Amino acid sequence: MPTEVKVARVADLPPGTGLAVYAGGRDIALFNLGGEVVAIGNECPHQSGSLGDGQVEGEIVICPLHGWEFDARSGACMTVPGESVPRYRVRVQAEDILVEMPD
Repeated sequence: MPTEVKVARVADLPPGTGLAVYAGGRDIALFNLGGEVVAIGNECPHQSGSLGDGQVEGEIVICPLHGWEFDARSGACMTVPGESVPRYRVRVQAEDILVEMPD
């Protein structure tokens, strides 16, 4: 059964922003999309830019290194078809953001 790990507090992630966290041996990017928290892999496959530090435009996050664009909900790369980063399940419990760690 997958384990949930507390990675941040809701107050750490205002709407329209991203946050890079490390939990369960994984580098994860959290995003607040108008009140809905989502999580994908933090490392851009191009040159390992931190997606959590990228600019958020709607549901798209832009890698700060070279501008690759990713769907913050699915992890799919919009710049290079076929590229993607992992997607993680998120649950908000009271003020805590919990991410499900795959087995």
